[in-house]
Amino acid sequence: MNFLWAARQMLVFWKEKLVLLALPKTGTSALEAALHARADAVFDSPPELKHVPMFRYNRFLKALFGVIDPDRKFETMALVREPISWLGSWYRYRSRPELDGRPNSTRAISFDQFVEGYLQDPRPPFANVGSPRKFVSNGQGNVAVKHLFQYEQIDLAAGFLEDRLKTPVTLAQANVSPKKDMTLDPGTEARLRGACAAEFDLWHSAKRRV
Repeated sequence: MNFLWAARQMLVFWKEKLVLLALPKTGTSALEAALHARADAVFDSPPELKHVPMFRYNRFLKALFGVIDPDRKFETMALVREPISWLGSWYRYRSRPELDGRPNSTRAISFDQFVEGYLQDPRPPFANVGSPRKFVSNGQGNVAVKHLFQYEQIDLAAGFLEDRLKTPVTLAQANVSPKKDMTLDPGTEARLRGACAAEFDLWHSAKRRV
């Protein structure tokens, strides 16, 4: 299996009763690019649909699927990424030239400043990137995605899909974010780990034994 990070879409596999949710910056784009032609439904626009979180899936799409076929019970799948690495990916992505001069650009700030912004309430536009824990939860704070995988174990996620869909999953690399200095002050990291302990716990819980 090769690897790819591009395109972000929510995929529905009707026969196999599986929905792949697209949490940004977790490599699900690799799986989506490999499988979009195999999917029965592809939600790639607008962002509110292609990045629909679990609680909105339950409220809207699950209900819609139930109207179409009340007896078909879908399972959900998502990838989660080590929180500092996940924030680093957002930081690099938002440093691209197309965002120069915009409130969400990170080109003129350090990674430490970005993380400090993420810890603020409210968050400044450049650090307003959401929460993986909230994305995979049901609205009451409980993780509700059936099949969670670590981004760092995307090969296991691909293997799961190959078995479930009975089709090869071939991944390749593309659209790498700009390189940036990822230095993080130890004090900032400690505050992040304290304030976002649930995010780190979520990532640890998704680790699969090999």
